[in-house]
Amino acid sequence: MAQEASRDPGRPASPASWPSAPVPSVPGDVWHWQLSSMPVVSRVRSDLRARIAHPSVSAGSTDDARDGLLLVFEELASNAMRHGGGDIRAVVVAGPGGWLLDLSDEAPDRPPIPAVDRDPALGGMGLHLVAQLSLDYGWERRPGRKHVLARLPSGREELESARDRLPEPRSPEIPWHD
Repeated sequence: MAQEASRDPGRPASPASWPSAPVPSVPGDVWHWQLSSMPVVSRVRSDLRARIAHPSVSAGSTDDARDGLLLVFEELASNAMRHGGGDIRAVVVAGPGGWLLDLSDEAPDRPPIPAVDRDPALGGMGLHLVAQLSLDYGWERRPGRKHVLARLPSGREELESARDRLPEPRSPEIPWHD
């Protein structure tokens, strides 16, 4: 993804803009859906939940990461339904280390705009949530279409790196003293 789309986990998402970034090409299993209504979004979310629960996928991801994927899917899909229009398509790529979501619609002149200075009780905080849960995020305008994307971690790399930081086990010869 474009450099400006990379998110520093210590830096909050910019409230005023959603970065422009091309949809990356990543290897993995590709799943496609057409979204025509909110009930269809709910059915697709159930299908996505079943796919990521399969042992071949769930073994490489954490429960929290899978929940994050479903939440980001729901946010981007509902935004496409509310603010996009026309033919809405969802693509999820289950790749090594995580997922790529690409939600596209026929409203290329309506970029995603995060809510600014809005009471969270009034809603509209979905893009901020997507930015917090994603490794990268952005949007791309193509002829006749807008693509809103998010790349999410599987959660396993965090576990692996934490395992690397654990102290070595105590040697049995070294007595423990209080």
